[in-house]
Amino acid sequence: MSTAPFDPVAYKRTTTDQWQTAAEPWHRWAPTLEAWLGAATETMLDMAGVVPAARVLDVAAGAGGQTLAAARRAGPDGHVLATDISSNILDFAERSAREAGLRNVETRVVDGEQLDVPPGTFDAVISRVGFIYFPDQHAAFVGMRLALRPGGRLAGIVYSTPEANGFFSIPVSVIRRRAQLPAPAQGQPGPFSLGAPGVVEAALERAGFTDVEARRVAAPLRLPSTADFVRFARESFGALHQMLAGLSEAEREEAWSEIERELSRYETADGFEGPCELLVAAGTAP
Repeated sequence: MSTAPFDPVAYKRTTTDQWQTAAEPWHRWAPTLEAWLGAATETMLDMAGVVPAARVLDVAAGAGGQTLAAARRAGPDGHVLATDISSNILDFAERSAREAGLRNVETRVVDGEQLDVPPGTFDAVISRVGFIYFPDQHAAFVGMRLALRPGGRLAGIVYSTPEANGFFSIPVSVIRRRAQLPAPAQGQPGPFSLGAPGVVEAALERAGFTDVEARRVAAPLRLPSTADFVRFARESFGALHQMLAGLSEAEREEAWSEIERELSRYETADGFEGPCELLVAAGTAP
């Protein structure tokens, strides 16, 4: 079992590199992503108070599906700044906004833990499955609070518990066992680092947010087959690739084969339906 100490600098560097590589497939799988995350995204925008003329900061925006949804709500008098640590993935967000005719979207490479934006200038901050990637979640949340005007709202989507997210927890457990990786220590980034009851709410309160709440959203991930899901995961899920990095190519292939076998329990005659439960957490800047 690995006992190497967690290195946040190396982790962030590796994460950046992996999203640079995963940018194109993440964009290519956009229809699947929006079908999967669309309902939770609308809940997030509701809880963030994104309305016409709103100024919105999207943190860890990725390829920008939620950016475009926010821009449509904000309308021509609003503005959405999409930020991410990966320049490649923001290129796709910018392209998608342009193709959609949305002129109220701006993209900028920004580290979510060091938000270099004017303080107190945004009505809403959103983040779709981005909080889990921050080694220093507290610094990230404080920065988001400072970016908001008084009364502005933060809302973000995270996974709940491993037990409610078999589509992801099974691949993680297979890879962790094969690569002899320890479970993340408390406070370290990871897919379920904010999913236990009360954890994300407490994190927002420690960062100074008020009126904190979290809602559960069922978000089953549907694809034609288990093999299609594995292809989606192999192409798009940077976190899994990061965990596999210490294995040989042959060992990686063996891991993916086991993952497909284990996940086949979620395939029926109607296709693959991986269980997923999301939390949408929100708070108000005082």
